[in-house]
Amino acid sequence: MKTSRIKSALIVGGGTSGWMAAAALSRFLGTTLDIKLVESEQIGTVGVGEATIPQIKHLNSALGIDERDFVARTNGSFKLGIEFINWRRQGEAYLHNFGSIGLNLQQVPFHHYWLRARAEGSSESLWDYCLNTAAARQMRFSPLEKVGNSPLSGVAYAYHFDATLYGQFLRAYAEQRGVTRIEGLIESTDMDPENGNVTAVRLKDGRTLAADLFIDCSGFRGLLIEQALGTGYEDWTRWLPCDRAIPVPSSNATAPIRPYTQSIAHSAGWQWRIPLQHRTGNGHVFSSAHVSEADATDTLMANLEGEALAEPRVIRFVTGRRKQFWNRNVVALGLSAGFLEPLESTSIHLVQSGISRLIALFPDGDFAAADQDEYNRQMALEYERVRDFIILHYHLNERTDSDFWQDCAAMSVPDTLAAKLDLFRANGRLYHREEDLFTDSSWLQVMLGQGVMPRGYHPMADVLPADQLHDFLANIGKIVGQAAATMPTHSEFLARHCPAAMDA
Repeated sequence: MKTSRIKSALIVGGGTSGWMAAAALSRFLGTTLDIKLVESEQIGTVGVGEATIPQIKHLNSALGIDERDFVARTNGSFKLGIEFINWRRQGEAYLHNFGSIGLNLQQVPFHHYWLRARAEGSSESLWDYCLNTAAARQMRFSPLEKVGNSPLSGVAYAYHFDATLYGQFLRAYAEQRGVTRIEGLIESTDMDPENGNVTAVRLKDGRTLAADLFIDCSGFRGLLIEQALGTGYEDWTRWLPCDRAIPVPSSNATAPIRPYTQSIAHSAGWQWRIPLQHRTGNGHVFSSAHVSEADATDTLMANLEGEALAEPRVIRFVTGRRKQFWNRNVVALGLSAGFLEPLESTSIHLVQSGISRLIALFPDGDFAAADQDEYNRQMALEYERVRDFIILHYHLNERTDSDFWQDCAAMSVPDTLAAKLDLFRANGRLYHREEDLFTDSSWLQVMLGQGVMPRGYHPMADVLPADQLHDFLANIGKIVGQAAATMPTHSEFLARHCPAAMDA
């Protein structure tokens, strides 16, 4: 059997997406694949993907990256979850933690025992049984894998980091493994007249860059996936109406540094607050149909905790995804593939996911349609699952102070989300679906945080005698509290193990 192997790949665009792709491909295919990346310093990057979810640790591990060195060199911090403020109602807040809650018993998820206790008069919060919550409330952090000798799991965490420094970190990694960076502006694209594949890109200075495989990381414009191949875009604005973001960094004004992201709902959108070692990342995501850019900017600047370190700028976007992520010999990553607002910090993960699937389904020179179809099927499902999870936050609000929030509450949601809500409302049941990025614990926390209380719970939760139920819950709460108290503050941990390595 003779197979034509792909010998060269050209990554179009740098930034986080491009250099993540370069780093991963050089790590796993660098000995058989010539990898080049073309970018121009004249074209800026969006550079606001500064919060992540725990799956990024899998990428770092696969690349052999030392965690503490990585955090130090990106001026990073650790992230236990996201605090949602004013989302259900003004003045209310809850944490969406990455960690598990409680302990399953007799194959029954923990929250059913909590629901039973609540029905019997208990006033304890579900979050009282979560180590991530206890640590976050006390501004503490330590990478515990297990809670002492108990069966409880430790903390699950991700990172905050400076997106520009992260790109530089990955660039150095990739270039050390043979990736060639080319400075230049792309002016046009050459196509094969027979099969429609991209054969080369032409730079403004006259150079031609040919390759077998092209990875489009050119941002919203989709230089190859859209401008050259006309792939098409699926618009999700009817469910996710925000179409603008205004980022601005500010000086740190809190000590110790919070080990979590904050998402603060305003009248026509929300504000992120991401604590780094050297500054805080901020931004206002909003609907231009409900508030002007000027007023949205004023809202953001009035809600900074420290002094602004740059002028605010407006980023315009349309939520949705490409109709194909892999079209012919072009694979789109990052903003070229689609955009889901950073409410749950999924942007970098979706790049990582796209790269992982590309490596798993890496084609030969024939570019088999079956490989492309499976890649597109998996990516489409994951984007849709993330979309539903983000819609959940908007749709389940009880605010009456603005048209924006009332419109979100009244919207018709996708059938996939409606079915999940119906199942939970009935008896608190949650089922993990194919390509669902978020765990049952994540869905549980957001549904409860946004005010959805199931009408019932699993009948097996009634099997436990009342005194044993009380002791079971009390013991978990006690273990969680004791474990959190042993942790250093987040700031102390950073200063001791991964202090910022550079100014930015």
